[in-house]
Amino acid sequence: RWRLPGRWRTSCCTDRTESGQGTVEAAFALPVLMVLLLLLIQPGIVLYDRMVMQAAAAEGCRLLATSTDSLGAMDEACEAFVRHRLGSVPQQECFHVHEGANGCSWRIQLIGDESSETVEVRIENELRPLPLLDAASALLDLVNEDGNLVIEVSATAPVQPEWARDAFSSRAPEDLVGAWLE
Repeated sequence: RWRLPGRWRTSCCTDRTESGQGTVEAAFALPVLMVLLLLLIQPGIVLYDRMVMQAAAAEGCRLLATSTDSLGAMDEACEAFVRHRLGSVPQQECFHVHEGANGCSWRIQLIGDESSETVEVRIENELRPLPLLDAASALLDLVNEDGNLVIEVSATAPVQPEWARDAFSSRAPEDLVGAWLE
């Protein structure tokens, strides 16, 4: 014991007993905050993937609608263009599975050409769920046999706008150009 002016005081003060309270609260709060952060990050990753894939599919439709090559070389060029656009997705397993037995998980399907009414580009991707969410995804049956989430997008576009279809009976671009010169 020691003495302050006018009264006696003990060496044990109340601040010492409350000093560990913040540490205990942080020990309980941090894991909860980390799980909430994981729950916010996974939908953001999926949304980013879908946005990039949808934009690549739409641009692939525009390119496919102008293809005049019947030998398939234009399809290869269009697929290469779409793959180039998909290159903005990081090659991390939580964004895009790029390694393993199957190799790259991008599956691109091109449907139609200039002579069709419409063209369509379908893109499918696989990504690995973040830790802790992979077990929940498996329980909810949201993953495939490899344990990956599968994202699919498709874009469809008419080959010619409606006004051009109604105005001209021919679908050949040369005929359309010739019509404007007359």
